Amino acid sequence: FCLVGKAWMVEDKLLIWKFKRGSSDALCRIYGKYGDYLLTVSTALLKDIHTAEDVVHDVFCKFIENREKVKLAGSLKSFLGTCAVNLCRDKLRARKTNPGELDESAVDVKTSNMNGPEDNAIFGEEAVKLRRAIGELSYEQQEVIMLYVRGDMKFREIAGVQGVSINTAKSRYRYGLDKLRKLL
Repeated sequence: FCLVGKAWMVEDKLLIWKFKRGSSDALCRIYGKYGDYLLTVSTALLKDIHTAEDVVHDVFCKFIENREKVKLAGSLKSFLGTCAVNLCRDKLRARKTNPGELDESAVDVKTSNMNGPEDNAIFGEEAVKLRRAIGELSYEQQEVIMLYVRGDMKFREIAGVQGVSINTAKSRYRYGLDKLRKLL
């Protein structure tokens, strides 16, 4: 496992090196490697696929604009994920100042694996209950749960994104799950 992780980091460092020297192929590879991940994380945080697509677009635009300044201390995935989370926070702040920007009914529920109308109805109802319950959590708890479950981030990465200790990130996750259990 450790060697596989190091191979990814070496590939990412090589891609960054090529990207900084103007390689569009390197940028395409980075986008291909992490674009879906960023979209998943952004959609989970924003609960809106269209705004999440805008966030991913903005992450890569800023990445391109600032390519000379990019210096990775950790993984490229964590770096891009942190950028996406910060842009999501900006979008959510803007949404609070402009209420009504996103109606809960506008959130798409994916039901592609359902067998029929009954499954769609049941899944849709359960998804709405879950969304409402998640909405009852503090934003910090929502973010930790979404980044861990949907973003496949480790608590160490989440702690870095939130600027808190690993124990705080784990506590937010645990308390968030406890509250969800009570609400559901």
